[in-house]
Amino acid sequence: MKDVVEPYERPREKLARVGAGGLGDNELLALVLGTGSRTGDALALANILLQSVGGLHGLVRADFGELQRVAGVGTARGAQIVAAVELGRRTLLRRGTARPRLSTPRDLARHLLPQYGALAVEHFGIVMLDTKHRVLRIKIVSIGSLDTTVVHPREVFREAAAASAAAIVLFHNHPSGDPTPSKDDLLLTARMVRAGEVMGIDVVDHLILADQRYYSLVESRHEDVAAG
Repeated sequence: MKDVVEPYERPREKLARVGAGGLGDNELLALVLGTGSRTGDALALANILLQSVGGLHGLVRADFGELQRVAGVGTARGAQIVAAVELGRRTLLRRGTARPRLSTPRDLARHLLPQYGALAVEHFGIVMLDTKHRVLRIKIVSIGSLDTTVVHPREVFREAAAASAAAIVLFHNHPSGDPTPSKDDLLLTARMVRAGEVMGIDVVDHLILADQRYYSLVESRHEDVAAG
């Protein structure tokens, strides 16, 4: 026998009573789903889905195909979830008519993490800056696999030159959740710095993003100097 949820306790009525902040992850997801499946209501389906993908964190990282494969979700509901997650990401991005000036690694990380920090595969991109370090453009240059991506300086500086950038910040995400740079990350950074010197475009920093954490090579160097 199915559990009967009193109308007062249903997600829609609860939202009207206490606001969205008072709802659990499963209740918010149930509202996105709208309806349930043959085996249960929307809340039951939300619980199954969250369990299948590893909670809210997993839901953010899940792709369309993975969501569709969960019993009871299908194409339409999978699309609704992907769209809702993407809207959430976009609301966290600072988009204004004026170019944002991102002068510190922390500023840059706050700008980049909502969109790129939790991606399931590696994305390598650049933030292109003008002479006052205001953002001209953000561009993903290469998309790789679960643990690596291949990028060539030629691709990076072609984009930077096309945007008339005076400087760039390199960034990529670590799907593992650990932002610590690998040996390859450090070698790539050195290679990009040398190419930037030839091109006359400064490589200001390299940020590694992982969920809600980041690693800045510039901050790391400053800490090493302070410690020494």
